[in-house]
Amino acid sequence: MSAYKRPMTVTRFAPSPTGRLHAGNIRTALVNWLLARKGGGRFVLRLDDTDAARSTEASAQSIRDDLDWLGLTPDAEARQSDRFALYEAALERLAAAGRAYRAYETPAELELKRRVQQARGLPPVYDRAALALTEADHADLAASGVLPVWRFRLDTEVPIHWHDGVRGACHFDTGSLSDPVVRRADGSWLYMLPSVVDDIDLGITDIVRGEDHVTNSAIQLQMFEALGAPPPRLAHLALLTGADAALSKRIGSEGVEAWRAAGVEPQAVAALLARLGTSLPVEPVAALADLLPGFDLGTFGRAPARFDPGDLGALSARSLHILPFDAVRDRLPPAMTEAGWTAVRSNLSTLAEAADWQAVIEGPVPAAADENGDFRREAAALLSGIEWDQDVWARWVGVLKAETGRKGKALFQPLRLALTGRDHGPEMAGLLPLIGRDAALERLAK
Repeated sequence: MSAYKRPMTVTRFAPSPTGRLHAGNIRTALVNWLLARKGGGRFVLRLDDTDAARSTEASAQSIRDDLDWLGLTPDAEARQSDRFALYEAALERLAAAGRAYRAYETPAELELKRRVQQARGLPPVYDRAALALTEADHADLAASGVLPVWRFRLDTEVPIHWHDGVRGACHFDTGSLSDPVVRRADGSWLYMLPSVVDDIDLGITDIVRGEDHVTNSAIQLQMFEALGAPPPRLAHLALLTGADAALSKRIGSEGVEAWRAAGVEPQAVAALLARLGTSLPVEPVAALADLLPGFDLGTFGRAPARFDPGDLGALSARSLHILPFDAVRDRLPPAMTEAGWTAVRSNLSTLAEAADWQAVIEGPVPAAADENGDFRREAAALLSGIEWDQDVWARWVGVLKAETGRKGKALFQPLRLALTGRDHGPEMAGLLPLIGRDAALERLAK
């Protein structure tokens, strides 16, 4: 008999296309992408667009664009608005099995019931009064034009428990939960049942989402069981916080559009969000794949993690400093060579600054205006007699130091100012060969 083969890891990211992504849901997408790639599996984008009034194609496209920029391009995409027939079939199955039923209370009636329960010291859960209705009652209500909502009937005899990939052992008392409404009276679907039907149909093996979904997960585990499907593995990440509050669409909402405009590199966003809330240090990476070796859901803690967009700039600069030429070639000035990139990258805050240094390499640069004219002329004379190669800077300043007695800032600063027009920047050992002998002598002579 062959050994059991664990199914391929399939994860999903399920945003509602009602606006742009923000840091919290980008982190969720990233962790699901990493989990799928670590397991050699697939990452699915599911657009939860059952809210027709608020969902837009523009938002859906912005989500795709943001994921693409971050390097999180999904392997497949599904839209809930295309899948209503699946949800209807599942609801019919649940109703036939006695796990879904019709109810008619108005919001005002439900609120009154909750107040009475609370006054009696009882948990404010739905009392299942609708289960007492007969088929004749349903027919009378329908004849009166009263439309029902559909509720999923929880099994209150069975406690709900699972091992969470972040939170560990989780237990829920079903007596503290109301039977959730899964379809409204107008026929529109709420989140709970469609999500389960999709996870079954798409073969989702692992669900990673925020801890605000823990109660949803408890209810949905019974939905998986009622539909005869094994549940996915579950993990709930602690929520990100801003300076003093839970991260919402108001905190960190600048998102990809603003980060990209500010010159933040996508791998810096990933490097920060992949490690927030874990026991691992935040370190720059050259590519998303570099995050895979250390990725483990077990490193995530249960305490909220603080997200500060201000950390992205410094981390982005550090990631630029390790990026190979091939990773940025298409975004550099056409004339910049691999040697040019290697020379300037450690001095960049954003990639756009590479164009400034290419302009320095190509020239012209402003003439130096100080009291070091004689020194520069002597430096030019010595440079003209030195062999020109990749080590020319070291040999040149060595001879200058011996001939003039200058050292430190007095030696290097006038040369840098004359050759680049700036008093700081990349190492001159890398820049001088790129500037070239003739250009260097001309700049020194100005």
